[in-house]
Amino acid sequence: MTRPARARGTPTMIEDMSHHYREILKGLGEDPTREGLLDTPKRAAKAMQYLCHGYGQTLEEIVNGALFASDNDEMVIVKDIELYSLCEHHLLPFIGKAHVAYIPTGKVLGLSKVARIVDMFARRLQIQESLTRQIAEAVQQVTSAAGVAVVIEAQHMCMMMRGVEKQNSVMNTSVMLGAFRASTNTRQEFLQLIGRSK
Repeated sequence: MTRPARARGTPTMIEDMSHHYREILKGLGEDPTREGLLDTPKRAAKAMQYLCHGYGQTLEEIVNGALFASDNDEMVIVKDIELYSLCEHHLLPFIGKAHVAYIPTGKVLGLSKVARIVDMFARRLQIQESLTRQIAEAVQQVTSAAGVAVVIEAQHMCMMMRGVEKQNSVMNTSVMLGAFRASTNTRQEFLQLIGRSK
């Protein structure tokens, strides 16, 4: 389910967020008026706005009509799409790659649009499981494909920098819709092509 887009950042929003970052610095025992931290609240606010700019985007804006008639009914795969997101639990980054496939039914999506869809949802506060499903459902919604598959593999800073502090852990999630869910052969072909088949 796609979440509604929120208003893009405004000077007032940056100002409000800067105030809160200033209070956080104070709460940590820092002096936000010292030279090295004078502009930190504003920088942090602008960084957070950028990292979460997906809230200001919609699927319609991202696709922008880039859906083209095609008689191709074979699997289309865009693999190794780099993604950067923030864990909604700790606001710490998770970084990884998405592999997206769909089976067209008369229309194909502009190549860059698949990556842009991934980015739109990644640039929000997320858990990886939800991110994977949102990408799959968005591609399905736009293309009316016979099937959509999404696999994401990512490393989570909330698990590497705190808590159990496991530096080499990688989380894998997948969502299979339509033909990818119904057909073992289709699913295996996809996993083999992205190098994940055993």
